Amino acid sequence: MVASLDDTKRNAIAVKLASLKALQQLVLENEQQLLQQGLDSEISDRIRDFIKDDQKNLGVLETVIGQYGIQAEPKQTVQEFIDKARKLFQGSELSLYEKVSQHELLKHQIVMSGLIVHKAAQKVGADVLLAIGPLNTINFENRAHQEQLKGILEILGVRELTGQEADQGIWARVQDAMAAVSGVVGSAVTQSSDKKDLNIQDVIRLDHNKVNTLFTELLQSNDPQKIQEYFGQIYKDLTAHAEAEEEVVYPRVRAFYGEGDTQELYDEQAEMKQVLEQIKAISPSSNEFKDRVRQLMEAVGDHIRQEESTMFAAIRNNLSSEQTEQWATEFKAAKKKIQERLGVVSEANA
Repeated sequence: MVASLDDTKRNAIAVKLASLKALQQLVLENEQQLLQQGLDSEISDRIRDFIKDDQKNLGVLETVIGQYGIQAEPKQTVQEFIDKARKLFQGSELSLYEKVSQHELLKHQIVMSGLIVHKAAQKVGADVLLAIGPLNTINFENRAHQEQLKGILEILGVRELTGQEADQGIWARVQDAMAAVSGVVGSAVTQSSDKKDLNIQDVIRLDHNKVNTLFTELLQSNDPQKIQEYFGQIYKDLTAHAEAEEEVVYPRVRAFYGEGDTQELYDEQAEMKQVLEQIKAISPSSNEFKDRVRQLMEAVGDHIRQEESTMFAAIRNNLSSEQTEQWATEFKAAKKKIQERLGVVSEANA
């Protein structure tokens, strides 16, 4: 019997991702509070831009957690830190300069956490690295925000200590620093577009890429324990993906994709679920196990090709960008509920 995936390292990463999301939510709260502090227009405009970026960052984090496939709660000490920081930021104990200084440190904490998750993912598995790939975007945006916050701190610090304005040229130096950050990050995708979220095609394709990677890792492994873990993740990922599609996507595409083609997708997924249950009852050390996994991989591959060619084309031709982004938001929410129902909520607190 193939057990559910229970990997301490993967659960620890899930907790780190949940902590990152909680910190990102705190960042947004702080920035909204700062806008109420009577700042000058230059600083206020930059903070409004931060808010737009950080709303997108939060959406990316939700996508990453959904792709990762393990729902968790933030580490208790992180939640305690957030509660204390929230009270300080909303209170009057800290000056405006001190609040912005703490905010810049919070951005740094998020960046470092994101980098650590990437490094850890390299040690855990290619499927994990693929799932958390969009964190590159968040790291880039937060590092760019850090450089701008340093400029804001210089202005507020001089103003607080002397009552006078800082020397000119701050923002030119900030732009140079941001360009350096872009060079360091290299190929990271920024969020300069007006998209509020990934569209439904993007989110489905991320799921497809991850499960293909899991199939490859499983078939290349000769360790029954690792094979069992990989199949456990395939089982959960495919089940959550299929049920979310059947709840959010397939009923809606039927009108313009066609009754026959849509029903074919339903039927393929019903067969896939049956095969998953059959494989689940086979010993991972048997020859039959990998043979059945290969058959499943081929069937899933055919299903993926249909979705990414004809169904995606139908979606592009019939929906607006806003609609496809809304579908993505609903798909992620549905998948989160399904993952929780499947019992993949991590109780780890490390």
